[in-house]
Formats: sequence, C-alpha cells, structure tokens
Amino acid sequence: MLFYLVNQDFMKEITFLSVLFAFILTCAAIAFGKNTLPRDAGRAFAINGSKSVGKPRGAGIIFILTFALSCVLFVPMTAEFVIYLILVLAAMLSGYLDDSSSSPWGELKKGIIDFIIAVMAAATYLHYNPNTFDIAFLDMSITLHPVIYGILIVILIWASINVTNCSDGVDGLCGTLSTITLATAYLLFRLFDLEPYFSHVILLMIVCILGYLWFNASPSKLLMGDAGSRAIGIFIAFAFLKLHHPLLYIPVAAMLILDGGLGLIKVSFMRFLHVNLMKNLRTPIHDHMRKNKDWSDAQVVFRFAIIQIVIGLAVVYGLM
Repeated sequence: MLFYLVNQDFMKEITFLSVLFAFILTCAAIAFGKNTLPRDAGRAFAINGSKSVGKPRGAGIIFILTFALSCVLFVPMTAEFVIYLILVLAAMLSGYLDDSSSSPWGELKKGIIDFIIAVMAAATYLHYNPNTFDIAFLDMSITLHPVIYGILIVILIWASINVTNCSDGVDGLCGTLSTITLATAYLLFRLFDLEPYFSHVILLMIVCILGYLWFNASPSKLLMGDAGSRAIGIFIAFAFLKLHHPLLYIPVAAMLILDGGLGLIKVSFMRFLHVNLMKNLRTPIHDHMRKNKDWSDAQVVFRFAIIQIVIGLAVVYGLM
C-alpha cells in the first residue's frame, strides 16, 4: 500500500516491480519451503494417481501467502479488499488443513466451509457494490433483489471453488487454465476501464500461480493441493464479480467448468437421484481423455489450454 502514496506517475513502474517481486518471492519461497509440506498419499481411483505419491502437497499455502504479502505491499488496502483477501486466505487454510490431515475431510465438511465462505463473500460484495450486473454481448444491465443476487453469488463462488479444485489432477492443468482465465479477466478489466487496483491484484495472482507452475510442470516436483485450488477458485469468482459481468465466467472459465463441473453434476445425480447420466464418461474430463482417448498429460494441458485461449480471445474480440 505504501507504494501508492508516491506520485501516480510511478504506478506503471510500481506494477512492474510488484510483478517481479511476487514471482521471485513465490519461486524462492517454494524452493526453500517445499520440504516442509505434507506428502501426497496418491488417489486410488485417479489415472496415474500413484505417480503423485510422496510429492510435497499443499504448495498453495506458499504461493497464496506470497500473493497476500504482495497485495499488502503494493495494493491499497480498502476495507472491501481486505475482507476478500481474508476470505481467500480462509479458503486456502481450509484446503491446507485438509491436505495435511491424516484422513481426508468429508465432502459435507468441506461443502459447509465453502458455503460459509461464499455467504460471507456475497454479503461483503453486496455491501460495497450495487445489486446490478451487466450482460456484455446484449449491452444490458440487470438489477435483482439483493437476496436473489446474493444467492446467485453464493452459487457462483461455491461452483468456482469446486470446479477449480476438481480440475487439479494433471501436472500443470489447474494452474495453466486458471492463469488463462485470469489473464482474460485482466484484459477485460482493461477493456472496460474498470478498477485499476483490482486488475493489478489479478496480475499478482497470475504471477504467483506462474511461480508455482515453474515447479509443477510435468513431471511435477510438488502439488498445489486444495490449499491452492480452493483459493484460486474463490479469487476467480471475485474477479468476475468485480468485473460486474459475472456471466462472463461461463465462457472465460469454460474448460475449468467442463473439466471439473461435469464430475460434480454426475456425482450429484448419482447420489441424490440415483441416475447415472454419464455412465460412459469418466470424470473429471482430464481422466477421460487420458484413459479413454490415450492423451498424454502434456496433451491434456496443451489442448485444454488451447481451447480456453481461443474462447478467451473470441470473448475479448467480441467485446472490443
């Protein structure tokens, strides 16, 4: 925050320094701290799940903390943003406690925590922002009753946390798709000329994820765990809320939604309605492509990334 007290002519230089600072700090912190992380026990039903056994897990606690420190140093700490940052840290901490637990937390426990965080986030957003959002391609603004909009925000945040978490099953996939989604959101912030401080925050999150990806590129040396994926998921939701175009989350995060979301739908139908809608489809989708289509890990990451980049570029171009 103290860097913004200087002449505004130096904002570009400050952003440049902050990006370098966040990336270098993330890489250094992971390099020195990775051996203190809990070790992954593998996943019995995941494709190539045995390859992750013994790797440091929960690296999200490192790069999310470096993100938070970078924000405190370089971004104005408004009351609204402080609450968002606390909620990102809360999502990270709940994920890390699960990562480090001797027995995985149950879905109910994690779901309740996600719901509480989402409700607090929705209340915060509606306190500081209008209950209005834009529909980009139709050039329309919609105003909803605060309670209805609050419910929709809770759904968005809960979904974003969980689809991002479910996509974390291939080296580099979750981090790469999240980076592309956030980079597209950054371009949209610049296109709409909105809140330069929050677009700066998006840049800091991107470079912290990239610092993690330096170590997570296949074959990975460590894993982000729920500590990383859950924090990234809630931050992505915040980005589209502050963009005031929450529906753009659907195309701009399409591959995260497709990869992680179909699994959530499949499990929900099987558990609550006892209907298997996708019996021939293995979920998450990245497992289907590796098992049923013989894609390598690198092919999954590159092809999913290519699809998301094309969609993102189409959205940006369509709104110019």
